[in-house]
Amino acid sequence: MYFSGFCLKNEKDVFSQYLVESDFTISGFSYGAIKAFQYTLECVKNGKRVDRLQLFSPAYFNDETIKFKRLQLMFFKKDEVSYKNNFIKNTIYPNNIDISQYIINGTYDELNELLNYEWKEDELDLILTSGIKLEIFIGSKDKIVNSENSKKLFRKYGDVYFIKGVGHSLN
Repeated sequence: MYFSGFCLKNEKDVFSQYLVESDFTISGFSYGAIKAFQYTLECVKNGKRVDRLQLFSPAYFNDETIKFKRLQLMFFKKDEVSYKNNFIKNTIYPNNIDISQYIINGTYDELNELLNYEWKEDELDLILTSGIKLEIFIGSKDKIVNSENSKKLFRKYGDVYFIKGVGHSLN
């Protein structure tokens, strides 16, 4: 099962070089990583089998200020089109890959959830102790999240692949 990123739909082909597709693998990109993580937690709580959780550039904003988050939401409300265009530009940085076929309109509520989602260490620990293989893919040149801070958190709970020279879209 795959969960898409903010302003995107069905973009999993972008991650084909990393993606493990099986009935027991859950994966997601950016905002979709949050959704994949939440879904996996529900599976664990309900005794459903999950072997692997793959998080591609998880939306990690635990380290950002409330002011930063409010400004992002304000800019989105003021001009959704410009915000989305800038977001997509930063998503594909430093390469100019064509993801136009995957772009959809993201919502204020989705952006709010993305920015204010708190990755909790006890929930990450639950995934770890449940025997689920956690793989996190992070680009060193990510312009959406602070890749160093993201790496610091997730390396305690799974295999972090810190990919040099790539951004948020891992290309």
